[in-house]
Amino acid sequence: MGAQQRVYRQKIRATASLRKIFKAMELIAASRIQKAQDRVHASSPYSKAINRAVSAVATQSRVTHTLTNEPEQVRRAGVIIVGSDRGFAGAYTANVIREAEGLVELLKSEDKDVALYAVGGKVETYYHFRGRELKRSWGGFSELPQPRHAREIGEGVLEDFLTDYEDGGLDEIHLVYTKYVNMVTQEPQIVRLLPLEVVDAEEKPADDEVFPLYEFEPGAEHVLDSLLPRYIESRIFNALLQAAASYQAARQRAMKSAADNADDLIKTYTRLANTARQAEITQEITEIVGGVEALAASGAEEA
Repeated sequence: MGAQQRVYRQKIRATASLRKIFKAMELIAASRIQKAQDRVHASSPYSKAINRAVSAVATQSRVTHTLTNEPEQVRRAGVIIVGSDRGFAGAYTANVIREAEGLVELLKSEDKDVALYAVGGKVETYYHFRGRELKRSWGGFSELPQPRHAREIGEGVLEDFLTDYEDGGLDEIHLVYTKYVNMVTQEPQIVRLLPLEVVDAEEKPADDEVFPLYEFEPGAEHVLDSLLPRYIESRIFNALLQAAASYQAARQRAMKSAADNADDLIKTYTRLANTARQAEITQEITEIVGGVEALAASGAEEA
C-alpha cells in the first residue's frame, strides 16, 4: 500500500509541473492574440486601398494581362497550404491540411496535376513523413510573419505561374489558410490566388460616395505590371496574419483545455492516494487488533 501511495504522489507532482507549463503557455498565447489581431487590423487599410486600385484598373480598362487571363485548359494547379511551425494548438494544422487535401482530391478529379507548397514546419513535416513531394516550402515565421516573407512567397509562386507548363509551370494557384473570426472560431479558407480574382473591399460605399474615374499613365498595362505583384503579396500577407492570429487563439484554447485536464488528473490522483492511505491505515489497525486478540487468546490458554 505504501508503494502505491508513493506512485500516486509522484504522479501528482509530475502533473502539477505540467499544469504550470500549460498555464504559462496559455497566458503567453493570450498575450500574443491581441498583438496578432492588431496586425490584422493594421494591414486592412493598405489591403483595401490596393484592392480598390486593382479593381479600378481591371474594370475600367480592357487590357489583357497574364495574371488575369483565364487559361483555355488548366493542366496543373498549385496549392499553397499555410500552417504553423510549432504544435500545442490542438487540431489547428490538421484542420487546414484536411481542407487542403479535400481541394487536392477535387483538383485531381478534374484531371489536373497538383503541386504542393508548404508554409510552416508542421505542414512540411506532414508531407515529408508521407513521402509526398513539395514544390517549394517556407518556414520559421508562422507566429510573426513580416512583409518580406509574403514577398518571398509571392515571388516564388509568380515565377512558377509564369513558367510554361512543359517546364513545370502552373496554370492556376490556390491558397489555403485559416481565417480568424474570433477567439472561439477559426475557419479554414480556400481562395484562388491566380489567375487573379479581384476581391472588392468588404465595406460598402456610402450612398453619397462617388468613385473617381482613373487615368492611367503610362498605361493600364504598365499599371497592372506594377500593381498585381503587390496585390498578390498583400493577399498572401493578409493570409499569413490571419493564420498567425488563428494559431495563437487555437493554442490558447488548447493550453487551457490541457490545464483543465491536469486539474482533473490531480484531483483523481489525490483521491486515489487518499484511498490508498486509508486502506493502509485500515490494514495497520486490522493487524494491530489481530495481534492484540492473538495475545489475549494466548494468555487465556496459559491461564
